[in-house]
Formats: sequence, structure tokens, C-alpha cells
Amino acid sequence: MNPSALDVVQQQLEAYNARDLAEFTKLFAETVEVFRPPAATPSLTGKAQFAEFYATQRFNRITLKAELLNRMVLGNKVIDHERIYGVQDHPFEIVVVFEVHNGLIQTLWTYSAE
Repeated sequence: MNPSALDVVQQQLEAYNARDLAEFTKLFAETVEVFRPPAATPSLTGKAQFAEFYATQRFNRITLKAELLNRMVLGNKVIDHERIYGVQDHPFEIVVVFEVHNGLIQTLWTYSAE
């Protein structure tokens, strides 16, 4: 039995905050795509590129943390409003939409406040 979309997204949030790349990436499909609208093409495609980005651009930051401000679930989609610390000089807010299939995050869209 596959875990619920909510369970998968919660696990990825916990792994993100622990900066545990192995635990984090195991929750994403091999064909994961990351979109940053308004761009129509993915900014990251495939688990290898996804893992490389998080290894070199996020999990290497000692003060990295995502604070969950709000969460909604709609079927296989989980929508998180987060405050991110440790990436820029000041915390910033984003909305992330996760689409989960067969217990893995297949697609995610990130929207920034700016």
C-alpha cells in the first residue's frame, strides 16, 4: 500500500530540514520535474539533476530550514506555504505544489512571493 500524498510530503519536509539528501530524494520519482512558474519548461528534470541541485545549492547550507505556515491537500496534490531560511540573507516565503503518484513526488511547482 502506498503512503498518502500527505505522508510523503511530510516526510520530504522532515528530510529537507534534516538536510538528509538520501531520505529526501528517495521520496521523488526518477522522472521528477520541478517547475518555477511563469516558466513553462521545468527548471529541473530527473532525479539525478534534482539530487545534484539539492546537494550543491541547498543541503550544503548549515542554516537551511523550511517552516510550514499552511498546508492544503486536494487528492494527490499537497500545497504548502513555507518560509525558507538559510538560502538568502533574509527568510522568504514560497508556495509549493507537490503532485504525488504511487507514493512518490512526481511533479512540483514553486511560486515565490516576488
